This record gives sequence, structure tokens and C-alpha cells, in this order.
Amino acid sequence: MTQLRLMSGGAAQGLVGALKVRFEQDHGCTVHGEFGAVGLMRDRLVGGEPSDMMILSQALIDQLTTEGHLVPGSAQALGVVKTGVAVLPGAARAVLQTPEDLHALLSHATAVYFPDPQKATAGIHFMKVLEQLGLRDVLADRLRPYPNGATAMRAMADEARAGAVGCTQVTEILYTSGVSLLDVLPESLGLSTVYTAAVCAHASQPSLARDLIATLVSDGAAALRRDGGFV
Repeated sequence: MTQLRLMSGGAAQGLVGALKVRFEQDHGCTVHGEFGAVGLMRDRLVGGEPSDMMILSQALIDQLTTEGHLVPGSAQALGVVKTGVAVLPGAARAVLQTPEDLHALLSHATAVYFPDPQKATAGIHFMKVLEQLGLRDVLADRLRPYPNGATAMRAMADEARAGAVGCTQVTEILYTSGVSLLDVLPESLGLSTVYTAAVCAHASQPSLARDLIATLVSDGAAALRRDGGFV
């Protein structure tokens, strides 16, 4: 059976998963997705790993297109994803409107789960937030970085450590059972990322890739995108 290969930032994993079975049935194919930190996915493509399509931040899609790794004109935006804060279900619903609110929440956290601070969009940003709040050294022994947001949220859910806090893309929080979205980061510390899909220049299944991109951005998938955290 024909296989469609894609590499994607973790923010789109839930959306792809929600549409995967129907797409496979309609197109007589299998969809093999690799999901992780956007920087890691970029490095794998540039390093020669085969893929038919990519879903990354708009900035990386633009860069890879300019470098000749993606097909010009094939990119389509899925939507904007904000960076959010997660707590365990049943935890007190703290107010999170100002930097001071976030500082108070993180200061009392027993553990802080977040994605790769070198390769993941949310992880890179979160470390900058900790620097701005003066908490990087304070929280050093409580920081729990993981390869991507999805694995960070799963670890947070599995360990269920009372008082734990997580920070990653809203989509990854919403798609992980066992954690709950508290709120997005306060506006002055927030991050909104446009996630975009594009066809790889050396795709073996470029037509299928275009079809999946069309499905992901279609009006029929609008509710899934919205409910999953895309705005």
C-alpha cells in the first residue's frame, strides 16, 4: 500500500491524528507521521531523511523553501497556536493574566515540564520567559525538559506530581489526557506561532501530500482545528 510520509512539529500531531484514518480510507494509503520539536524535524529533512511533507512554524517553512527543500507555492497555513500553561486536573485554577501571576505560579511549582529548550519553539520561548521572570536559577532543580511538548505533557500526566506545572503549545496540552489547560501565557510574555504545511521538494508522493494539506486546512476540518487549539 502507498505510504505518505510526513514530519511535523508536535503542535499538529493531534490534528493529523484526528484526520488520519478517514484520509487513509479515502485515498487507499497509509500515513506515517514523525512528530517532534520543529528544529529537530528541520534538521532531519536537511540531513537527507525522506519525507513527502512538512508541518513546521511558518518561519522554518519559509527558510526551507528558500533553501530548496520545499516546493515553492505549496505552503498553506493551518492556523495560529498560542503557548499555554498546564496543570493537573483538579488543581486550583490560579489567575494567569500578568507576569506577576505567572511568577507566583511557577515559584510554587513542584516540577516544571516543558519541551526541548534548544529545538522546540515553545521550549526556546519558555526559557526566555524564565530569564525575564528571574526564575531560571531558582527553578533549576525543578525543570523537567523533554524532547517535545507531547512527551513533556505525557510525563507530567503519568507522574501526576501534585503542584506540577507545564508549558508548551496549547494544542499539545489539549490533546494530552491527564493534564489541563490553565490559560495561555500572559500577553506580554506570550508567543503565537503560525504552523504551516508544505510539500517536500523530493517527495515520492507529492499528490498525496497536497491532498492531505488540503484536508488539514479545509472548512470541514475547521472545528477540529479550533477545538484542538488552532486559532
